[in-house]
Amino acid sequence: MLVKIPATRAGLPAITAVLAQGISVNATLIFSLDRYAEVLDAYLSGLEQARTQGLDLSHIHSVASFPISRVDLEVNKRLTALDTEQAVCLKSLTGVAYARLAYEMYERALTDPRVRQLSTTGANMQRPLWASTDTHDPSLADTVYVTALAAPGTVRTMSKATLDATFDHGIVPAHGTSGGYPDARQVFHRIAAAGIDLADASQLLEDEAVSELISSWKDLRGIIESDVDVSRLQ
Repeated sequence: MLVKIPATRAGLPAITAVLAQGISVNATLIFSLDRYAEVLDAYLSGLEQARTQGLDLSHIHSVASFPISRVDLEVNKRLTALDTEQAVCLKSLTGVAYARLAYEMYERALTDPRVRQLSTTGANMQRPLWASTDTHDPSLADTVYVTALAAPGTVRTMSKATLDATFDHGIVPAHGTSGGYPDARQVFHRIAAAGIDLADASQLLEDEAVSELISSWKDLRGIIESDVDVSRLQ
């Protein structure tokens, strides 16, 4: 069983608590590198607690999900609003840069003493998952969020259209994800220099995503309650 938990500040304790019970977790909706650092810590804390309880860590798995194209969509709106030549040149660069810097954090985590200690007892490393991999900018290659982020230990979700496009003409760059760290940091620097507050954009995306989840849950509950005599379940 795998439980999906939003990686909000309020959701971090739940990630740890669920993992501590030996239940695998998809820590989803990660929109900032700071939040990813917190997710990694929550994951390791959950495994450490599970180990203390004598659980088999090899049966516990987790992914950290990053909605890549959603980051670009929000930042692109802000760049468009600036209406400058500098801003136009930066459109649709943030998503890939963000994912690459997250992967750099993942690689560093592999050498963390906590990770190494847990791995001796069979623990699995939490894997980055690239979600929202359909492109919405016609100037981008339709496979860019797949091919540009191909890297060992990662997982990705994609629509059938993106999957078919990847099989048909997707080409993975020779340097891979790890080869793009310096360029990714430069993109973040240029975005900030242009006046874009990435922390604000990330928080907005998180708030919107959580609101969508709540709305979907209410819709589902309404459907169920319309078909079931709730009083009989109480």
